Amino acid sequence: MTLIKETNKLIDACDRFSRDSFLAVDTEFMRERTYYPQLCLIQIAGKDEAVTVDALANEINLGPILNLMANDRITKVFHACRQDMEIFFNINRRIPFPVFDTQIGAMVCGYGESVSYEKLVRQITGIQIDKSSRFTDWSHRPLSKQQLNYALSDVTHLRTVYESLLNQLEKNGRINWLNEEFQNILSPKTYDIPLNQIWKRLKIKNGRPKFLILVRELCAYREKEAQNRNIPRNRVIRDDVLLDIAARSPKSSVDLAKVRSLSPKFAEGRLGKSILRVVAEASNIPESDAPQLEKPNNPKPQKPALIELLKVLLKHKSEDNNVAQKLIASTADLEAIAENDNANVLALDGWRKDVFGDDALLLKSGKIALSATGDRIKVIRI
Repeated sequence: MTLIKETNKLIDACDRFSRDSFLAVDTEFMRERTYYPQLCLIQIAGKDEAVTVDALANEINLGPILNLMANDRITKVFHACRQDMEIFFNINRRIPFPVFDTQIGAMVCGYGESVSYEKLVRQITGIQIDKSSRFTDWSHRPLSKQQLNYALSDVTHLRTVYESLLNQLEKNGRINWLNEEFQNILSPKTYDIPLNQIWKRLKIKNGRPKFLILVRELCAYREKEAQNRNIPRNRVIRDDVLLDIAARSPKSSVDLAKVRSLSPKFAEGRLGKSILRVVAEASNIPESDAPQLEKPNNPKPQKPALIELLKVLLKHKSEDNNVAQKLIASTADLEAIAENDNANVLALDGWRKDVFGDDALLLKSGKIALSATGDRIKVIRI
């Protein structure tokens, strides 16, 4: 096992890795006390070696790794990589490319939805990973040999998993099925949400324009404050408190102190004054500039029986083709198809249409039927 703490050794390792066609990559981080994830370790495995890089070492410059992540001749293999992508994006505003996410790849190879790394490794290699170090404080130094071995196992087995999945995908001709999912991973918009869009994280039922304006402005303020102080957003103001402030629209520190969980000391302090300033400024924004709550496409499905039949067909097609259901169609897709043969949903386009969409429309029009044989569903052409 190699633990790298110096830049010169990292440069040498990255030079060797640059000759590989793919690299298995993982990160260990902490974010319980910070807004941005604190990168602690980076694990990389190539064909012939695997290393762990101490991202917290005083004498380490991660530039060589960032260059490796940007090398478009090398496929970077991750498992459930969204948080890993966010970490690299936060470091230098660039996303590793090209990438392969084994959790997504497994979804079109019959391993189910959102399969865990441990389960996927066990199913493909037969190896049971020791999970005793899963909840390690990765920022603590020194790390034990057991902890480092656990971290390294996240990439050493990942090489075998990737090669197995790639072989299956090449045999069944499904590599292109993953393009749309990978494009979402590679989009900077996935990790860089504008401040005026942060409010959409909250579950909001009140559609009053003035309320929505204040929620948007308070959320933007809170996010910026959390970023500047590098603390979790709920350490600034909790969601429920923020919504209460928006509902009350306080005009003074006395009003603000009446909000649940806020003390007079808070209301009169720096944060309290800043919140009151946001409230005052938001009151001058015209209602015509209020954000809009997204309305469900079909809040009350008019054809529940048909939707249930489509769910049965989807389950059958998922099992028959060894593809996770949620990768083929969502419940919203089924509801849209039930209402409109030309619904603008992914399930009626590309490979999803071939696997499910065509038969969904035939079922809807009465040209096919479903029957049960034992515990299996059978499609009958009429």
